[in-house]
Order: sequence, then structure tokens, then C-alpha cells
Amino acid sequence: MTNAGEPVYDSPTKWVADHIHEYVESEGEKGHHWRGTNVLLLTTRGRNTGNLRRSALIYGRHGDSYVVVASKGGHPHHPAWYRNLVADPRVELQVGPEVLPATARPADGAERQELWAQMARIWPDYDNYQKRTDRQIPVVVLEPA
Repeated sequence: MTNAGEPVYDSPTKWVADHIHEYVESEGEKGHHWRGTNVLLLTTRGRNTGNLRRSALIYGRHGDSYVVVASKGGHPHHPAWYRNLVADPRVELQVGPEVLPATARPADGAERQELWAQMARIWPDYDNYQKRTDRQIPVVVLEPA
């Protein structure tokens, strides 16, 4: 997904960008464990700009795959990273020191329900976020290539 030397743009939210920078600079030594959870870095290609965009997200595991939630804190609209991976599901993950290509897909039906319950156990506020919005918050499966 990434081309050597191609710039990657981090979240415009300062504290998130600081978290990402610390994660990258320490090769995941700092930032992978955060507030009692684990965090990965997800890089997507911007659906409008074509630029690489990086986000820090709480994750769970499902077999060999990683699972993230497009909650945006219960905002009425999906986060940009989610809209980007729907447009182009080829993504890159950094999990601790490991960087790997992956393919993203939204979970649906029974799989989504199972993964939602798993992620709500990891981060109970997801249930609160869902109560704040009329949209069904997506659960995304990231399958390493």
C-alpha cells in the first residue's frame, strides 16, 4: 500500500497525532498499550485526496484477523478512515513493532453481533456511543494479506 517516501498524514486531532507519533517513533513500544487496551495504527488511502491517512484505533482479535470499531464517539457520521477503507479496502496496519498489509471488510449479520459484543467488552463505551447515534456503528475486520 505505501510507497517509499510517500508522506503519511496523521489525525488532525493533536492528542491522537501525538499518540501516533510516539507509537511510530518507538516502534510500538509506547502507545500500543493505552488505557487498559491495545491500539493499532491503521493506514488508509484517502478516497478524495489519494493521500495516505493514519489513525490509532483500539483493536481486538478474531482468529488471525484484527477487529476495530468505526465509532467516532457516537457521531452521526462515519469516521473518514472508515469511508476511506470502504472505497479502497487495501490498508496497512502497525501492531506494536509489526507493520503488515491487510484487507478491510465491514462485518455484518451474526458476525457483526459477535464482534460488537467482543469489542464492547474491551471498550464498554462503544455501547454508549451506539446510543448517541441513529447509524449502526460499523465493526471492521482487518485480514492480514
